Amino acid sequence: MAVQLNEDIFKFLNALKENNQREWMAENKPWYLKNEALLKSFYGEIQDGLNTFDHIEKTKVFRIHRDVRFSKNKTPYNVHRSASFSREGAHRRGGYYLRIEPGGKSRMAGGFFNPNPADLKRIRKEFEVDAAPIRTILNATKFKKAFSGLNTNNQVKTAPRGFDIENPANDLIKNKSFVVSHSFSDQEVLSANFKEQLLDHYRLLQPFFEYMSEVLTTDLNGASLLNQ
Repeated sequence: MAVQLNEDIFKFLNALKENNQREWMAENKPWYLKNEALLKSFYGEIQDGLNTFDHIEKTKVFRIHRDVRFSKNKTPYNVHRSASFSREGAHRRGGYYLRIEPGGKSRMAGGFFNPNPADLKRIRKEFEVDAAPIRTILNATKFKKAFSGLNTNNQVKTAPRGFDIENPANDLIKNKSFVVSHSFSDQEVLSANFKEQLLDHYRLLQPFFEYMSEVLTTDLNGASLLNQ
């Protein structure tokens, strides 16, 4: 029987938001563990679904504990639950993300999160030379309707060092991550077909992943960088 998320998950996260303290969590640990078990079963079904059209190496469930070492916000717990799904193999690049959070803040995302400097430069160089292929993907009717373009919340202000601000592709080049996302209402998250909605959006990412994977596994001349 398929796993369906229920309202209790949102109730717990809302209660945690109002009582973000270790003492409260200790008192409510059984409630937390009950919801974690349901979420992990759901993540497992998402991984199985992804494997029908992609190859997933692993699922990572992010810890509910916050890293407060460098944050002004010292509350100990995240008030959302999230997981990522890593693609398998050096020739498959990019990753999938899921965040469950009440208040209409749940979302899926996919793409290339803070790529390392070499990968970032390679992507930018590709767009500098020819941005037509990526624009075709981003502007495809179904893709654009689902995602509304690359997220722009992680960019340099003008142009990266060594790149011309007048380049027509600078709107793409100045990104430091290359990610698209889609938000879901609480009602959608709790619906019986939420898993299918998620997988439909993840499936739309395939042309994006295939193109970007090709970019990241070849040089500007198209020669493979794998097994070198």
